[in-house]
Amino acid sequence: MTSLLRSRCLRVGALCLALGGVATAQAATSEVVDLSKLRVCADPGNLPYSNDKGEGFENKIAELIAGDLGVPLEYTWFPQTIGFVRMTLAAKRCDLIIGVATTNELMQNTNPYYRSSYVIVHRPDLKLEEGRLGDPIFKDLRLGIQPRTPVATLVARHGLLTRARSYKLIVDTRLEKPVRSMVEDIVKGEIDAALAWGPLAGYWVKELAPDLVVTPLASDSGPERLDFRVSMGIRYNEPDWKHLLNGLLEQHKAEIEEILTNYGVPLLDAQGKLLHRASADPDDALPAEGQPVPEPAGYRTEDYRAPVPAGLTGAQTVDLDGLRKLLAAKDVLLVDVMPTQRKPENRPAGSIWRDPTRETIKGAVWLANMGYGRLPETEEAAFKAELLRRAGSLDRPVVLFCEPQCWMSWNAAKRALGYGFRNIIWFPDGATAWRDAGLEGEMVTPWRPIEAP
Repeated sequence: MTSLLRSRCLRVGALCLALGGVATAQAATSEVVDLSKLRVCADPGNLPYSNDKGEGFENKIAELIAGDLGVPLEYTWFPQTIGFVRMTLAAKRCDLIIGVATTNELMQNTNPYYRSSYVIVHRPDLKLEEGRLGDPIFKDLRLGIQPRTPVATLVARHGLLTRARSYKLIVDTRLEKPVRSMVEDIVKGEIDAALAWGPLAGYWVKELAPDLVVTPLASDSGPERLDFRVSMGIRYNEPDWKHLLNGLLEQHKAEIEEILTNYGVPLLDAQGKLLHRASADPDDALPAEGQPVPEPAGYRTEDYRAPVPAGLTGAQTVDLDGLRKLLAAKDVLLVDVMPTQRKPENRPAGSIWRDPTRETIKGAVWLANMGYGRLPETEEAAFKAELLRRAGSLDRPVVLFCEPQCWMSWNAAKRALGYGFRNIIWFPDGATAWRDAGLEGEMVTPWRPIEAP
């Protein structure tokens, strides 16, 4: 037994054998936690929470706890649907569920370690900052909801059910991911907004469509509870195990919050307000309120819809009037880099993929997804080649844009400078400013690097 684990055993008393061999507890307290390993109950295919490849945020939190205890991490896998607790924790096949709502009565809860809420996922052109279903705009929107959730009740109370499309709530997570489907349907234009649990919605937006906006759903005078605290789940009558876990959660609070933030989980503070934390990447750090946004040394790698710098070193920055004058005077290549959903891999044979469309500046080419902070080498090479092919010369003026407060266009412009283009123009106001001015646009489909056919 390591010295670290031995010190933990001293703290939890009956959880460990006095002789310091295998830390198996089954003493007067009736606790049956095995501290020679961290035995976690988890779903093998339920991102962003967990999967059997260790890619979920609950996997990362479990690794953090196991590392502190100095013991190996062991999983008992079972789909997190009906029977999950009975077949895992209650059957004593494992000792810990990493994430459960504090209202769950099937098990004992630790202290909560984060708080999140139901959210509205929507396109950036919809002004839904308040997040209230009483807003008249919702009467004209097509909504995605899941039945038997607080938001479904809220939608019914506001008379919006006729505008709603229902997505399954209880599914085999290995086969179906309803919140992912909601996000995909917003991208495809089949619905306008989705009402979903924040950790799920935030993750799939970040993975599939970072241009979409995630807004916490505001509560009103009704009885529906929309935000919940999340804790770890253990068996009843294991007070020493609970005490140990509470200490670890407090000790690693900042690290756990960082993990959650990196997965796009919308976090609320004690007053129910949305937390805005700086990223672990210094290039993604937010400036102090009221201060200008500095240019990062590298590329922006997350939170792409946020205030942008006033300019880009080495490039010309233009507003709408400047762009119109430029187009009137020169032969300019217009490049829209607004992200869009990538073609799903391993689609069923014979399935049909329809590319999304986007209204952009007339004459622009849509080189989608080329503004991400990190690109695979193959996509980087394809973007460089396509940009040069369309420009015809490194000296031709190239205007890069997406939408207002969109780091994607800043990244793409910086990337083009790195390719050796000598006349890069950044248009930070994007296609929205062009449309709002009543100028001519056109519908386009995205160019893509080589993908699944």
